[in-house]
Amino acid sequence: MHICELCNGLSTLSEYCKVCGYELSDMGKVSDYFDDYSAYMEIDELKLENGISNDYVQHMCTHFFYCQRCQHEEIKFIKE
Repeated sequence: MHICELCNGLSTLSEYCKVCGYELSDMGKVSDYFDDYSAYMEIDELKLENGISNDYVQHMCTHFFYCQRCQHEEIKFIKE
């Protein structure tokens, strides 16, 4: 079984904004923002329907990072 250490609070990740250098905030899985109920759906099922190629096969969790300073947004792939 594969799990995302960020989603489960087992690790943290310090990433910095490519625009201003400020530390990015991890806003969670990208799939949590699809609709009102996506946060409650099976993760592997969402991976098959999210339009991101190979995240299911390669066991990647797609996270949304946000810069509080300049509002820059980045997507990061986290290995499960």
